Amino acid sequence: MRRRDPIETIDWHTGGEPFRIVPDSPAAVTGYGLTVAERRIVAMESEDVQWMRALLCSEPRGHADMYGGFLVPPDDADAHLGVLFWHKDGFSTACGHGTIALGAWAVTSGRVPAPVNGVTDVVVDVPSGRVTASVRTSGGVVEEVTFTNVAGHVHAGGVEVATSRGRVSVDIGFGGAMYAVLPAEAVGLRVRPQEVTKLIAVGREIRDALNAAGAAEHPSDDRLSGVYGTVFTEEVSPPRLRAGGGRQLHQRNLTVFADGEVDRSPCGSGTSARVALLAATGELQPGDDLRHESVVGSVFRARIAEQTTAHGLPAVVTAVTGTAHAIGTCRFTVDPRDMLVPGFVLR
Repeated sequence: MRRRDPIETIDWHTGGEPFRIVPDSPAAVTGYGLTVAERRIVAMESEDVQWMRALLCSEPRGHADMYGGFLVPPDDADAHLGVLFWHKDGFSTACGHGTIALGAWAVTSGRVPAPVNGVTDVVVDVPSGRVTASVRTSGGVVEEVTFTNVAGHVHAGGVEVATSRGRVSVDIGFGGAMYAVLPAEAVGLRVRPQEVTKLIAVGREIRDALNAAGAAEHPSDDRLSGVYGTVFTEEVSPPRLRAGGGRQLHQRNLTVFADGEVDRSPCGSGTSARVALLAATGELQPGDDLRHESVVGSVFRARIAEQTTAHGLPAVVTAVTGTAHAIGTCRFTVDPRDMLVPGFVLR
Protein backbone atom coordinates (compact mmCIF):
# COMPACT_ATOMS: atom_id res chain seq x y z
CA MET A 1 0.00 0.00 0.00
CA ARG A 2 1.39 3.37 -1.02
CA ARG A 3 1.01 6.34 1.28
CA ARG A 4 -1.31 8.12 -1.12
CA ASP A 5 -3.64 5.12 -1.57
CA PRO A 6 -7.10 5.43 0.05
CA ILE A 7 -7.56 3.64 3.39
CA GLU A 8 -10.89 1.98 4.10
CA THR A 9 -12.07 1.63 7.69
CA ILE A 10 -15.17 0.44 9.52
CA ASP A 11 -15.83 2.48 12.65
CA TRP A 12 -17.53 1.09 15.76
CA HIS A 13 -17.85 2.15 19.36
CA THR A 14 -18.08 0.08 22.52
CA GLY A 15 -19.65 1.94 25.41
CA GLY A 16 -18.66 5.24 23.81
CA GLU A 17 -15.03 4.28 23.14
CA PRO A 18 -14.11 4.35 19.43
CA PHE A 19 -12.72 1.35 17.59
CA ARG A 20 -11.59 1.95 14.02
CA ILE A 21 -11.17 -1.38 12.18
CA VAL A 22 -8.66 -1.50 9.30
CA PRO A 23 -9.23 -4.69 7.25
CA ASP A 24 -6.44 -3.99 4.71
CA SER A 25 -3.45 -3.57 6.98
CA PRO A 26 0.11 -2.60 5.99
CA ALA A 27 2.09 -5.40 4.32
CA ALA A 28 4.78 -5.25 6.99
CA VAL A 29 2.43 -6.82 9.56
CA THR A 30 0.46 -9.23 7.37
CA GLY A 31 3.21 -11.56 6.14
CA TYR A 32 3.41 -15.24 7.06
CA GLY A 33 5.31 -16.89 9.88
CA LEU A 34 4.84 -14.43 12.74
CA THR A 35 2.71 -14.49 15.87
CA VAL A 36 0.52 -11.51 16.64
CA ALA A 37 2.85 -10.62 19.52
CA GLU A 38 5.76 -10.58 17.05
CA ARG A 39 3.73 -8.54 14.55
CA ARG A 40 3.28 -5.88 17.24
CA ILE A 41 7.06 -5.51 17.53
CA VAL A 42 7.33 -5.22 13.74
CA ALA A 43 4.61 -2.56 13.78
CA MET A 44 6.42 -0.57 16.45
CA GLU A 45 9.63 -0.62 14.38
CA SER A 46 8.07 -0.01 10.94
CA GLU A 47 8.02 3.56 9.66
CA ASP A 48 5.20 2.78 7.22
CA VAL A 49 3.00 1.12 9.86
CA GLN A 50 3.58 3.94 12.33
CA TRP A 51 2.75 6.47 9.61
CA MET A 52 -0.61 4.79 8.93
CA ARG A 53 -1.37 4.57 12.64
CA ALA A 54 -0.59 8.27 13.06
CA LEU A 55 -2.68 9.17 10.00
CA LEU A 56 -5.77 7.38 11.35
CA CYS A 57 -5.33 8.56 14.94
CA SER A 58 -4.33 12.14 14.47
CA GLU A 59 -6.40 15.18 13.56
CA PRO A 60 -8.02 15.91 11.18
CA ARG A 61 -8.92 12.22 10.64
CA GLY A 62 -8.90 11.29 14.31
CA HIS A 63 -8.30 12.89 17.69
CA ALA A 64 -6.21 12.53 20.85
CA ASP A 65 -8.40 9.71 22.18
CA MET A 66 -8.86 7.74 18.95
CA TYR A 67 -8.44 3.97 19.09
CA GLY A 68 -8.44 1.21 16.50
CA GLY A 69 -6.88 -1.96 15.18
CA PHE A 70 -5.12 -3.42 12.16
CA LEU A 71 -6.47 -6.85 11.20
CA VAL A 72 -3.65 -9.38 10.77
CA PRO A 73 -3.47 -13.16 10.33
CA PRO A 74 -4.03 -15.13 13.56
CA ASP A 75 -1.31 -17.29 15.08
CA ASP A 76 -2.89 -20.44 13.63
CA ALA A 77 -6.08 -21.81 12.09
CA ASP A 78 -7.79 -22.20 15.48
CA ALA A 79 -8.47 -18.44 15.63
CA HIS A 80 -10.65 -16.39 13.31
CA LEU A 81 -8.75 -13.12 13.49
CA GLY A 82 -5.57 -11.45 14.63
CA VAL A 83 -5.44 -7.78 15.57
CA LEU A 84 -2.90 -5.12 16.45
CA PHE A 85 -4.50 -2.52 18.72
CA TRP A 86 -3.33 1.05 18.28
CA HIS A 87 -3.81 4.51 19.80
CA LYS A 88 -2.15 7.89 19.41
CA ASP A 89 1.02 6.81 21.25
CA GLY A 90 1.60 3.36 19.77
CA PHE A 91 0.42 -0.23 20.00
CA SER A 92 -1.17 -1.79 23.11
CA THR A 93 -0.95 -5.42 24.20
CA ALA A 94 -4.65 -5.92 24.92
CA CYS A 95 -8.01 -4.24 24.45
CA GLY A 96 -11.30 -5.52 25.79
CA HIS A 97 -13.54 -2.92 24.21
CA GLY A 98 -11.84 -3.53 20.87
CA THR A 99 -12.32 -7.29 21.18
CA ILE A 100 -16.03 -6.75 21.89
CA ALA A 101 -16.32 -4.53 18.80
CA LEU A 102 -14.42 -7.02 16.66
CA GLY A 103 -16.72 -9.85 17.73
CA ALA A 104 -19.80 -7.83 16.89
CA TRP A 105 -18.33 -6.73 13.54
CA ALA A 106 -17.21 -10.25 12.61
CA VAL A 107 -20.73 -11.62 13.09
CA THR A 108 -22.59 -8.63 11.63
CA SER A 109 -20.39 -8.56 8.52
CA GLY A 110 -20.66 -12.32 7.97
CA ARG A 111 -16.90 -12.79 8.44
CA VAL A 112 -17.79 -15.39 11.08
CA PRO A 113 -21.07 -17.24 10.36
CA ALA A 114 -23.63 -17.06 13.17
CA PRO A 115 -27.14 -18.39 13.78
CA VAL A 116 -30.14 -16.08 13.82
CA ASN A 117 -30.56 -16.88 17.50
CA GLY A 118 -27.72 -18.17 19.63
CA VAL A 119 -24.12 -17.58 20.71
CA THR A 120 -21.12 -17.61 18.38
CA ASP A 121 -17.53 -17.68 19.62
CA VAL A 122 -15.21 -15.40 17.68
CA VAL A 123 -11.63 -16.35 18.56
CA VAL A 124 -9.10 -13.54 18.32
CA ASP A 125 -5.31 -13.56 18.70
CA VAL A 126 -4.05 -10.37 20.36
CA PRO A 127 -0.50 -9.50 21.50
CA SER A 128 -1.17 -10.73 25.06
CA GLY A 129 -2.60 -14.08 23.93
CA ARG A 130 -5.75 -15.73 22.60
CA VAL A 131 -9.13 -14.31 23.66
CA THR A 132 -12.73 -15.07 22.77
CA ALA A 133 -15.66 -12.79 21.95
CA SER A 134 -18.89 -14.75 22.51
CA VAL A 135 -21.51 -12.95 20.43
CA ARG A 136 -25.17 -13.43 21.33
CA THR A 137 -27.63 -12.83 18.50
CA SER A 138 -31.42 -12.58 18.65
CA GLY A 139 -33.48 -12.27 15.49
CA GLY A 140 -30.25 -11.92 13.52
CA VAL A 141 -29.16 -8.88 15.54
CA VAL A 142 -26.19 -8.74 17.92
CA GLU A 143 -27.53 -8.22 21.44
CA GLU A 144 -24.33 -8.44 23.50
CA VAL A 145 -20.76 -9.73 23.45
CA THR A 146 -18.89 -11.47 26.26
CA PHE A 147 -15.12 -11.04 26.12
CA THR A 148 -13.22 -13.90 27.80
CA ASN A 149 -9.73 -12.65 28.52
CA VAL A 150 -6.34 -14.15 29.16
CA ALA A 151 -5.69 -14.96 32.83
CA GLY A 152 -5.37 -11.90 35.06
CA HIS A 153 -3.46 -11.66 38.31
CA VAL A 154 -2.29 -9.32 41.03
CA HIS A 155 1.17 -8.05 40.22
CA ALA A 156 1.74 -5.95 43.34
CA GLY A 157 -0.27 -4.48 46.19
CA GLY A 158 0.12 -1.33 48.25
CA VAL A 159 2.74 0.37 46.08
CA GLU A 160 3.43 3.90 47.33
CA VAL A 161 3.53 6.67 44.74
CA ALA A 162 4.19 10.39 45.23
CA THR A 163 1.83 12.67 43.28
CA SER A 164 1.05 16.37 43.14
CA ARG A 165 -2.05 15.50 45.21
CA GLY A 166 -0.09 13.72 47.90
CA ARG A 167 1.29 10.26 48.43
CA VAL A 168 -1.06 7.43 47.44
CA SER A 169 -1.08 3.64 47.60
CA VAL A 170 -1.94 1.73 44.43
CA ASP A 171 -2.42 -1.90 43.49
CA ILE A 172 -1.09 -3.19 40.18
CA GLY A 173 -3.15 -5.80 38.34
CA PHE A 174 -2.65 -7.56 35.03
CA GLY A 175 -5.62 -8.01 32.69
CA GLY A 176 -3.77 -8.37 29.39
CA ALA A 177 -1.88 -5.20 30.26
CA MET A 178 -0.67 -3.76 33.56
CA TYR A 179 -2.90 -1.27 35.38
CA ALA A 180 -2.40 0.77 38.53
CA VAL A 181 -5.68 0.86 40.47
CA LEU A 182 -6.75 3.20 43.27
CA PRO A 183 -9.89 4.93 44.59
CA ALA A 184 -10.47 8.36 43.03
CA GLU A 185 -11.11 9.73 46.51
CA ALA A 186 -7.48 8.94 47.39
CA VAL A 187 -6.50 11.95 45.25
CA GLY A 188 -9.48 14.04 46.33
CA LEU A 189 -11.48 13.49 43.14
CA ARG A 190 -14.56 11.68 41.87
CA VAL A 191 -15.24 9.82 38.64
CA ARG A 192 -17.21 12.59 36.99
CA PRO A 193 -16.95 14.21 33.52
CA GLN A 194 -16.11 17.60 35.03
CA GLU A 195 -13.07 16.12 36.81
CA VAL A 196 -11.63 14.22 33.84
CA THR A 197 -8.87 16.77 33.18
CA LYS A 198 -7.62 16.50 36.77
CA LEU A 199 -7.83 12.70 36.70
CA ILE A 200 -5.79 12.64 33.48
CA ALA A 201 -3.04 14.70 35.09
CA VAL A 202 -2.66 12.55 38.19
CA GLY A 203 -3.14 9.35 36.20
CA ARG A 204 -0.16 10.25 34.05
CA GLU A 205 1.89 11.07 37.14
CA ILE A 206 1.17 7.66 38.66
CA ARG A 207 1.89 5.77 35.45
CA ASP A 208 5.14 7.61 34.79
CA ALA A 209 6.39 7.24 38.38
CA LEU A 210 5.70 3.51 38.46
CA ASN A 211 7.34 2.92 35.09
CA ALA A 212 10.39 4.98 36.07
CA ALA A 213 10.70 2.72 39.12
CA GLY A 214 10.28 -0.49 37.07
CA ALA A 215 7.31 -1.44 39.24
CA ALA A 216 5.45 -3.51 36.65
CA GLU A 217 7.85 -6.02 35.15
CA HIS A 218 5.91 -8.97 33.72
CA PRO A 219 7.10 -12.27 35.23
CA SER A 220 7.63 -14.07 31.91
CA ASP A 221 7.29 -11.72 28.92
CA ASP A 222 8.96 -8.33 28.95
CA ARG A 223 6.79 -7.25 26.01
CA LEU A 224 3.92 -7.08 28.54
CA SER A 225 5.86 -5.06 31.11
CA GLY A 226 5.11 -1.51 32.17
CA VAL A 227 2.01 0.18 33.54
CA TYR A 228 -0.29 0.85 30.59
CA GLY A 229 -3.01 2.72 32.46
CA THR A 230 -4.27 4.09 35.76
CA VAL A 231 -7.75 3.03 36.87
CA PHE A 232 -9.59 5.34 39.28
CA THR A 233 -12.44 3.55 41.06
CA GLU A 234 -15.53 4.62 42.97
CA GLU A 235 -18.24 2.59 44.68
CA VAL A 236 -21.71 3.44 43.38
CA SER A 237 -23.62 1.36 45.92
CA PRO A 238 -22.82 -1.36 48.48
CA PRO A 239 -22.79 -4.99 47.31
CA ARG A 240 -26.24 -6.58 47.21
CA LEU A 241 -27.63 -10.07 46.78
CA ARG A 242 -28.90 -10.95 43.31
CA ALA A 243 -32.15 -12.78 42.72
CA GLY A 244 -30.37 -15.59 40.87
CA GLY A 245 -27.71 -16.03 43.53
CA GLY A 246 -24.39 -14.41 44.28
CA ARG A 247 -23.79 -10.72 44.89
CA GLN A 248 -23.56 -7.74 42.63
CA LEU A 249 -20.90 -5.10 43.15
CA HIS A 250 -21.66 -1.74 41.55
CA GLN A 251 -18.65 0.44 40.85
CA ARG A 252 -17.65 3.25 38.52
CA ASN A 253 -14.22 3.80 37.02
CA LEU A 254 -12.19 6.03 34.77
CA THR A 255 -9.15 4.58 33.02
CA VAL A 256 -6.36 6.89 31.88
CA PHE A 257 -4.22 4.87 29.47
CA ALA A 258 -1.19 5.41 27.26
CA ASP A 259 -0.08 9.05 27.52
CA GLY A 260 -3.21 10.67 28.92
CA GLU A 261 -5.95 9.01 26.85
CA VAL A 262 -9.31 8.45 28.55
CA ASP A 263 -11.34 5.31 27.97
CA ARG A 264 -14.98 6.27 27.41
CA SER A 265 -16.01 2.66 28.04
CA PRO A 266 -15.49 0.93 31.41
CA CYS A 267 -12.27 -0.50 29.82
CA GLY A 268 -12.31 -4.22 29.13
CA SER A 269 -8.72 -5.11 30.03
CA GLY A 270 -8.81 -2.64 32.94
CA THR A 271 -12.01 -4.29 34.17
CA SER A 272 -10.23 -7.65 33.97
CA ALA A 273 -7.38 -6.29 36.09
CA ARG A 274 -9.94 -4.90 38.54
CA VAL A 275 -11.65 -8.31 38.79
CA ALA A 276 -8.28 -9.96 39.51
CA LEU A 277 -7.65 -7.52 42.35
CA LEU A 278 -11.15 -7.92 43.82
CA ALA A 279 -10.88 -11.70 43.58
CA ALA A 280 -7.57 -11.66 45.46
CA THR A 281 -9.13 -9.81 48.42
CA GLY A 282 -12.27 -11.95 48.38
CA GLU A 283 -14.50 -8.99 47.55
CA LEU A 284 -15.58 -10.71 44.33
CA GLN A 285 -16.28 -14.44 44.48
CA PRO A 286 -17.20 -16.97 41.78
CA GLY A 287 -20.91 -16.45 41.13
CA ASP A 288 -20.69 -12.73 41.91
CA ASP A 289 -21.08 -9.99 39.32
CA LEU A 290 -19.34 -6.62 38.95
CA ARG A 291 -21.46 -3.92 37.36
CA HIS A 292 -18.72 -1.60 36.08
CA GLU A 293 -19.72 1.85 34.84
CA SER A 294 -17.66 4.29 32.81
CA VAL A 295 -17.41 8.04 33.25
CA VAL A 296 -20.06 8.47 30.49
CA GLY A 297 -22.47 5.96 32.08
CA SER A 298 -21.91 2.95 29.80
CA VAL A 299 -21.77 -0.42 31.56
CA PHE A 300 -19.81 -3.66 31.43
CA ARG A 301 -20.77 -6.70 33.52
CA ALA A 302 -17.83 -8.76 34.69
CA ARG A 303 -17.41 -12.05 36.52
CA ILE A 304 -14.85 -14.70 37.37
CA ALA A 305 -15.09 -17.36 34.66
CA GLU A 306 -12.34 -19.58 36.04
CA GLN A 307 -9.86 -19.67 38.90
CA THR A 308 -6.42 -20.72 37.77
CA THR A 309 -2.72 -19.92 38.10
CA ALA A 310 -0.41 -17.94 35.84
CA HIS A 311 3.37 -17.72 36.21
CA GLY A 312 3.03 -19.51 39.55
CA LEU A 313 0.60 -16.86 40.82
CA PRO A 314 -3.09 -17.21 41.68
CA ALA A 315 -5.04 -15.91 38.70
CA VAL A 316 -8.54 -15.61 37.29
CA VAL A 317 -9.96 -15.80 33.80
CA THR A 318 -12.51 -13.02 33.51
CA ALA A 319 -15.61 -12.69 31.37
CA VAL A 320 -16.65 -9.11 30.54
CA THR A 321 -19.98 -8.46 28.83
CA GLY A 322 -20.92 -5.36 26.87
CA THR A 323 -22.12 -4.34 23.46
CA ALA A 324 -20.83 -2.43 20.45
CA HIS A 325 -22.43 -0.48 17.64
CA ALA A 326 -21.40 0.40 14.10
CA ILE A 327 -21.16 4.14 13.50
CA GLY A 328 -19.93 4.39 9.92
CA THR A 329 -17.49 3.47 7.18
CA CYS A 330 -14.72 5.77 6.06
CA ARG A 331 -12.48 6.15 3.05
CA PHE A 332 -9.52 8.27 4.02
CA THR A 333 -7.37 9.94 1.38
CA VAL A 334 -4.11 11.85 1.36
CA ASP A 335 -3.51 14.91 -0.78
CA PRO A 336 0.23 15.05 -1.63
CA ARG A 337 0.07 18.83 -1.20
CA ASP A 338 -1.15 18.53 2.40
CA MET A 339 1.61 19.77 4.69
CA LEU A 340 -0.15 18.40 7.81
CA VAL A 341 0.08 14.71 6.87
CA PRO A 342 0.05 12.41 8.80
CA GLY A 343 -1.61 14.85 11.17
CA PHE A 344 -1.33 16.39 14.61
CA VAL A 345 -2.62 15.85 18.13
CA LEU A 346 -4.08 18.57 20.35
CA ARG A 347 -5.46 17.99 23.80
